[in-house]
Amino acid sequence: MEHQYQLVDSPAEKQFQFVLDGTVAKIEYIRVKDKIYLTHTEVPEGYEGKGIGTELIRQALEYIKAHDLTLVPLCPFVALYLKRHPEWKELVLKGINIA
Repeated sequence: MEHQYQLVDSPAEKQFQFVLDGTVAKIEYIRVKDKIYLTHTEVPEGYEGKGIGTELIRQALEYIKAHDLTLVPLCPFVALYLKRHPEWKELVLKGINIA
């Protein structure tokens, strides 16, 4: 990817973000104690298909790992990413199957 994006955790808005030229790509979450539920990923029109959503998820997973959180992936895009990148499945709450 030609750009470097910096993950921003915005607890007030309950989302991880990339700021993109006046707009925002985001993953919405719900955090309860040591669990984080990723509920929705959104990339602004015009930025779709450029790998931004994938990079956003990757950096969010790095954050989750660094903060020793347990992931509950409710967003289908996040679940698909985990299916394609099984090295991150260790973060997922036990009992949740990402086939």
